[in-house]
Amino acid sequence: MSRSRDAKPASFAIQLTAGGMAGAMEALVCQPLDTIKVRMQLSRSGSAPGTKPRGFLATGLMICRRETPLALYKGLGAVLAGIVPKMATRFASFETYKRWLANPETGKTNVWNIFLAGLGAGTTEAVVVVTPMEVVKIRLQAQQHSLADPLEAPRYRNAGHAVYAIVREEGFGALYRGVSLTALRQATNQGANFTAYQELKKWLQNMQPERTELPSYQTMFIGLISGAMGPFSNAPIDTIKTRLQKSEAPPGASAFERIRMIASELWRKEGARAFYKGITPRVLRVAPGQAVVFAVYERVRTVMENMKGSSEEKPYAE
Repeated sequence: MSRSRDAKPASFAIQLTAGGMAGAMEALVCQPLDTIKVRMQLSRSGSAPGTKPRGFLATGLMICRRETPLALYKGLGAVLAGIVPKMATRFASFETYKRWLANPETGKTNVWNIFLAGLGAGTTEAVVVVTPMEVVKIRLQAQQHSLADPLEAPRYRNAGHAVYAIVREEGFGALYRGVSLTALRQATNQGANFTAYQELKKWLQNMQPERTELPSYQTMFIGLISGAMGPFSNAPIDTIKTRLQKSEAPPGASAFERIRMIASELWRKEGARAFYKGITPRVLRVAPGQAVVFAVYERVRTVMENMKGSSEEKPYAE
């Protein structure tokens, strides 16, 4: 029996540090793909008869040509500012929900309850951190100004200025625009992500009973697989959410009415394929991102536990 299956949960400090480092590495590696995804979702290309939507390579090249390659990192400040609390919230809430749903006699959590714990963790992180972070990130990414031209001033200078301007002009509630869709997206993402990761990890551990820790390449591989599941299941939700968060709210329109209007306009003007705009860069961003997160998290966590001299288990293992 491996150490990771029998030991106590890790401390919050280790979860916070390892999760924050993993999230920061994910953001640095994958932010360009996220920027391309957002631009594709906001683009109206392909809506005119006889035209095709611009692909992700063409979108990336257009951004680099018109705005310099640094523009691919627009919104990175907002992501980095939120990644530590996001990861801490995700890991800590998942462990809490998993513990509540565990069998009181055996202490084990079955697959269905792991999925429910993942849903809860995704919803919690969406409400606490992800929604305001993404509103700011999307506003910054949507600005099509050139970083090479100092006279071409953007509306938002940085993440802090964006928060200030949004709250001043639209009210504090604007930071939570699209919270229901974000919560739905994060819940389905984390439900699929945690369930797939844990089941694949248990399978690999059973195949290699002599190992107390999986090697990083295996952790990265199963993280890649589990990370790819969410985007395919909730791409329409993410596209509608992006358009909702990018624009200012029409006076008197409820959140449900705005969602209905955006979905109706997408269907009417751009067709069913428009709901999957940006799916390629999103999968290419989320799946490797999860591979990076799991690999870095597991490695940093193991190092910290060894330094501490503890025998605490990892939150993703039974």
